[in-house]
Amino acid sequence: MFDRPFSTTTLSGASEPLVDLLSEIADDTSLEQGETLFHQGDAGDALYALRSGRLEVSVVSEDGRKLTLNTLGTGDVFGEIALFDNGPRTATLTALEACRLARVNRERLFDEVRQRPALAIDLIELAGKRLRWVSAALEDMTFQPLSVRLARRLLYLSAQGGAVQRELTLSQAELADHVGGTRETVSKTLAGWRREGVIAVNRGRLEILDRAALQALAQDPATSE
Repeated sequence: MFDRPFSTTTLSGASEPLVDLLSEIADDTSLEQGETLFHQGDAGDALYALRSGRLEVSVVSEDGRKLTLNTLGTGDVFGEIALFDNGPRTATLTALEACRLARVNRERLFDEVRQRPALAIDLIELAGKRLRWVSAALEDMTFQPLSVRLARRLLYLSAQGGAVQRELTLSQAELADHVGGTRETVSKTLAGWRREGVIAVNRGRLEILDRAALQALAQDPATSE
């Protein structure tokens, strides 16, 4: 648990003045498991920090297919895009478990920044980091085979929160949403890794047995689906 909702760690090296300001003007809010914070297409008007719990970040295509872009954990900051325009939210945020959040209203933040213009530079850097992350995720989806995307996603999910986890609680259907594949293809890939001793799979749970092997799978551009 954090003493304040924002920190120089969670904001990737943002200045202390910006961290202090965001923490001072943040309001607390909470979600029950399964509750939606906002939907793709809703008006964006706030920056958030997740104080406890887990959130799923997902989008839905025009033909109704769901893709899970990310899973957020304690300490993650999101919603930066809403600070720069009045456009709609680009994804849906749903609570995977009960969550506590800190919310910073866009207009209130801008009122403060107008009085301290130097803080605008930090805000621009936040937006730049988020755009780089989105660009990398899009590149993976476009150019990498499913097996590479799946290995990278498992490594990413297992390292959330700062401590490397050996076991993950999620279904194969949820993994398919994460990597933009079908449950059948994900299941087939996991079955191959299980035979090789890389992972163990139980109902709703996945255990990473050989992290080095999984890292090799994540880096191998020749790995096929």
